Amino acid sequence: MAKDSEVLGSVQAMVTDAHPAASLLQHAALPDLNKEEIARYSRHLIMPEVGMTGQRKLKAASVLLIGAGGLGSPLGLYLTAAGVGRIGLVDFDVVDYSNLQRQVIHGTKDVGRPKLQSAKDRLMDVNPFVQIDTYETTLRSDNALELFEDYDIIIDGTDNFPTRYLTNDASVLLGKPNVYGSIFRFEGQASVFFPRGGGPCYRCLYPDPPPPGLVPSCAEGGVLGILPGIVGLIQAAEAVKLILGEGESLIGRLLLFNALQMRFRELKLRRDPTCPLCGEKTDHSGTDRL
Repeated sequence: MAKDSEVLGSVQAMVTDAHPAASLLQHAALPDLNKEEIARYSRHLIMPEVGMTGQRKLKAASVLLIGAGGLGSPLGLYLTAAGVGRIGLVDFDVVDYSNLQRQVIHGTKDVGRPKLQSAKDRLMDVNPFVQIDTYETTLRSDNALELFEDYDIIIDGTDNFPTRYLTNDASVLLGKPNVYGSIFRFEGQASVFFPRGGGPCYRCLYPDPPPPGLVPSCAEGGVLGILPGIVGLIQAAEAVKLILGEGESLIGRLLLFNALQMRFRELKLRRDPTCPLCGEKTDHSGTDRL
């Protein structure tokens, strides 16, 4: 994963009010829970912020995970366990021994298998009441909008800049929240980019990708195996809060984590009115941006 923190000097951080996590779901009727689900989610059901209605919102929700690797592993495991009703996975890679240090959704027996097959088997074992849809493809400008259209929330678990920008752009064009995370060595970042919800998009922070080769990837610079677990679970918590409509989301905030210092920092952000994608004069009537 590329280290975005190395280009944080370009970020224009400005204080804004915190964004309450407004529920995204507008279903006329929420699905019921069966007896087995009620037993499974009992620790959620006794929480006033979740309860029966909140758990039914989770069951009605759909989330698309871009990547079934370091960030996608904790995201998939915990969103499945939480009872998000439909989870989509986009990936095209196979499991390699070098993945096992951090991609905990896969095991040694899965080496050589497509990541989507390995991940789906594991997630269905975690919770058979969740629908797992897989898309064995690269994310491209000619398929991103179609893939994203049927999901409530998009979660960015990518490890390269072209896919990260494409994830952002398609999410903005479709008016969907993009729950962002990135990792490198001992450092991680997380945010929720959602212009329709009043916050910035990824291009408000970084208008254009860095030149090729300037920022090393995780494959080139390494990553602490524990780090994607920390950042991925922050992303999962943000997705659940958006579905429930509870708490204050990371919309308008960039959370920075340094594992060596065991310290979190926060940058307050607001939408760039001159952003070429979500700025005040941007026309979203077409999809030429992709």
